[in-house]
Amino acid sequence: MQNGEITPEMELLPPSAVSWWEGFVQSETAEWILTWSAVFAAAWLANFLTKRVLVRVVHLLIHRSKVQWDDLLVKHGVFVRLSHLAPALVFYYASNVLFGVENLAWEAFVMRASTVWMILAGARSAGAFLDCLVELAGNRKATRDKPMGSYAQVIKLLIWLTVFIVALGIMMDRSPLVLLTGLGAMTAVILLVFKDSILGFVASIQIASYDMVRVGDWVELPKFGADGDVVEISLNTVKIQNWDKTISTVPTYAFMSDSFKNWRGMSESGGRRIKRSISLDMGSVHLLNQEEISGLRDIQYIQGYLEKKSNEVQKWNKENGVNLECPVNGRRLTNLGTFRAYVESYLRNHPQIRQDMTFLVRQLAPGPEGVPIEIYVFSAEQRWSYYEAIIGDIFDHLIAVVPEFGLKVYQRPSGADISSLSQRTQ
Repeated sequence: MQNGEITPEMELLPPSAVSWWEGFVQSETAEWILTWSAVFAAAWLANFLTKRVLVRVVHLLIHRSKVQWDDLLVKHGVFVRLSHLAPALVFYYASNVLFGVENLAWEAFVMRASTVWMILAGARSAGAFLDCLVELAGNRKATRDKPMGSYAQVIKLLIWLTVFIVALGIMMDRSPLVLLTGLGAMTAVILLVFKDSILGFVASIQIASYDMVRVGDWVELPKFGADGDVVEISLNTVKIQNWDKTISTVPTYAFMSDSFKNWRGMSESGGRRIKRSISLDMGSVHLLNQEEISGLRDIQYIQGYLEKKSNEVQKWNKENGVNLECPVNGRRLTNLGTFRAYVESYLRNHPQIRQDMTFLVRQLAPGPEGVPIEIYVFSAEQRWSYYEAIIGDIFDHLIAVVPEFGLKVYQRPSGADISSLSQRTQ
């Protein structure tokens, strides 16, 4: 049917239906439906052409370019989000056609809704662009260890807060400044809702300013059971991959309010501390006689020590007229002191011990578990497995050579010791 004419097919319909159809076609409702359908079709076509044609062409050009940073725009969908502007523009400019001068209120409403639509599309595109900048910063050495994700989240928060105020002002046909003045009474509520974000933002700034934590640092937070590498620093949380491969999520502001240990200094120093002791039985400590000293001279690491120390002791005793018949008189070498000198010389010649860092072999206060000889040195190897292997090799050797000095390693009596003792007394 064209212009209300009756076709042969419509002659088969009841007269009432034909009459209704003729009236409907000539009504304003039919014109309104036709106009809206045309506008929706135009919006759909604009969306289709933008996404399927324009965006694909842009993506193709980007993939063929030699630079790498523009690939991030495709990865995060910046152009796809910008394509939502096309249907919004159609509705915005078609609002006058839809309503005309007779429905100015509806025309204004559609224009305002289209404007808000465009603002939201722009905000989502800006958020995707910020994600591109964060990833780009993560690929650069200068900014890799900076909490760029936290800064991006803060900017996103400000963008969406601004979008909310502006969109609300547009829909209500009020100035955004009027709404901002009304937000003063809601300050307490806003602070409560965004408490974690505000604390995290302040903490992120302080962490970045004082260079307290970086991605890749090994940190320990006993309060949260976290011990491992930092894998991500965001506005509200810091993700830590523990050594058992579990993930601990710690509030960012916890790094300012609670104590934690950062092992970065160890990594940058080039050494890793070894602090461990071996406890010796006090009952095995005694003065060395000449026969024992002669036997120990075969040990290469302490030949120079024994020669120098023996001459020093003999000279001192001779100058002070010491009666050497009593072993208590004068100065004498002990097996414990000689063993301590051997440990120091052994570590001085160890290829995996840093000689330019703190180097200490000391005797701690005697206690119920014997006399501890503590080693406080730094390993040149920082990798955990190799570091533990070096410690194991050192103490395997020391425990094995202790009897050569007439000493015994302290060990608490075990069930086997008590059983052996009871069998002897029977």
